[in-house]
Amino acid sequence: MKNIICLLLIGLLFVTSCKEKNAEAVAQKTELNNWQPIFNGTNLDGWTPRITGNPLGENFGDTFRVSDGILSIRYDAYGDDFDNRFGALYFNEKLANYRLKVEYRFVGKTAPGAPEWGFRDSGIQFHSQSPASLKPDQPFPVSLEYNLHGGNGTDERPVGAICANGMFVELNGQKNTSYCTPPVIKRTFHGDHWVTLEIDVKDSLIRHYVNGEEILSYANPTYNPEHEIAKTLIVNGDARVKDGYISLQSNSHPIDFRKIELLKY
Repeated sequence: MKNIICLLLIGLLFVTSCKEKNAEAVAQKTELNNWQPIFNGTNLDGWTPRITGNPLGENFGDTFRVSDGILSIRYDAYGDDFDNRFGALYFNEKLANYRLKVEYRFVGKTAPGAPEWGFRDSGIQFHSQSPASLKPDQPFPVSLEYNLHGGNGTDERPVGAICANGMFVELNGQKNTSYCTPPVIKRTFHGDHWVTLEIDVKDSLIRHYVNGEEILSYANPTYNPEHEIAKTLIVNGDARVKDGYISLQSNSHPIDFRKIELLKY
């Protein structure tokens, strides 16, 4: 009798395990099917360029260009002076809960006249104010940023810091005290290799990943009521940031993007 009961229990555990594995496989398959490319590999359809000092939609100097399935950011038409013409390419849809996956690589040399920090520096801005609401001379939107750093071949320059422009976030329950906060797990990528970043935004919790590894998490983004522009985005006293636009920065160093995919929750 005991042997029969043992066999029944083993069988039950086996069936339960199979069901759990099947459910996990279905969930993974569903997730894969729900990833949607938001860069078509051919042109900039669905995206809007915005460069400081230029009208919204004007792609000054062909800064953002597409060739052979790669979206490139270049500055060869800027002459000898970058002249603080920071910009970004904005995805046209406002987003709330999602996972963004981007493959990128740094290439070439920093544009002449760029700030020193511009070397292999870029970023993915998200929870951003709309591009139409930026002032003509406003270099960066009120937003969060997954900061992109590329190595110089020697020093550690970890990718994936959270930079908060006009916002606060909570790290381990504490409000950030600096503009940029480095990732907990530090990964530096030297050379022109392709790297995959992911930003997971689910309600008030946000996670940063690089090559599939979680490197940073934080929560509860809010507008800074003392920031000149951010305070205008607070509605009826509610400073919580629940959604916004994503964009690819043009920060003065050439960068390529090969895949840009979105998974909505």
